[in-house]
Amino acid sequence: MVEIWSPDVFIYYTELPDGVNEAVLECNAGYNVYIDPRQSDAGMLRSYQHAMAHIREKDFNKANVQEIEDKAHYGRR
Repeated sequence: MVEIWSPDVFIYYTELPDGVNEAVLECNAGYNVYIDPRQSDAGMLRSYQHAMAHIREKDFNKANVQEIEDKAHYGRR
């Protein structure tokens, strides 16, 4: 299932540094997701889905970044 909307996720479109398609920041009200609008529509959707996967998995308090990214990109545990 693709989660498209959540009341505690706020989406912002802003140009990010080269090579960065999305960024997620945890805040008191929920999460701010920043998506680079220079991507294609499909790219922006993939970036959103990637950000939501990190939010669903509560990745913000985990230490091993490579493990987090492997799981988000490849479904590895």
